[in-house]
Amino acid sequence: MQDFAEFVNELTSGFTPVIGGDYKHDDYTYIDLSENNRELLKLEVASSEAFSAFIFEFLKNKNAKAAYGGYNELRTLYNRSELFNNREANRNIHIGLDIWVPAFSEIISPLDGKVHSFKDNANFGDYGPTLILEHSVQGRKFYTLYGHLSRRSLKGLKEGDQIKVGDKIAELGDFDENGDYAPHLHFQVIEDLNGNIGDFPGVIKKEDLDNFLKNCPDPNLLLKI
Repeated sequence: MQDFAEFVNELTSGFTPVIGGDYKHDDYTYIDLSENNRELLKLEVASSEAFSAFIFEFLKNKNAKAAYGGYNELRTLYNRSELFNNREANRNIHIGLDIWVPAFSEIISPLDGKVHSFKDNANFGDYGPTLILEHSVQGRKFYTLYGHLSRRSLKGLKEGDQIKVGDKIAELGDFDENGDYAPHLHFQVIEDLNGNIGDFPGVIKKEDLDNFLKNCPDPNLLLKI
C-alpha cells in the first residue's frame, strides 16, 4: 500500500484552505514556536492574553493575516499544563499544524467527508471543543481533527452528517472555551484513530514520535500553505 504521507500529499494539487473568509495563500506566514524561539523567553506563556498579543504583534510585523506552523515541533509552552507536564506524560512534541487567526473565524472542510465524532475536551490546556471528520478516498479511510473550537460549533452536530469540501464545519473559540489558548486551529491528519472518539493526542512524548509521524503526517502535505 502507498505510504500514507504520499497519499495525503496527492489528495490536493495546491493551496487548500481550512480557514474560511477571504484569506489568500499570500496572507499566511510561518511562525516558530519551538524551544529555539528566544522571543518566547520574554513572554509569560501561561497568559493567553499575553500570547494573543504576541501573535498579533508578530502578524503585524510580518504584514500577514494568519500564522501557521508547529508540526513535529518541540515546545516548552506546554509546561504550564499538568495535562502534558507530569511525570507520566512528559509530552512536549506538537504533532498537528496550528493556524493562528482571530477567535470565531470560520473553519471549512478541506475535503469531502462526514462527522465521525466530537467532544468538549475541557481540561486546562486541552483542545476544548473538538471535531473529527472521517474521509474515504479511493477506498482508503482516514480522519482530520479540528481543535480549539467554540462550544456553539458542536451544537446540532450528529455523527454521520455529510460534509462537502468548502463547507463551514465550525468556528474558532476564544481563550475562555478553547483550553485557554490564544485563538488558533489545531489541524491534524490521522490514519488510525486507535479507537479514540472526539479526541486524539496532538502533543506527544519523544518515545512515541516515530509511530506518530507515520500515523499523523504533516498536515501541510494536504493544505499546501
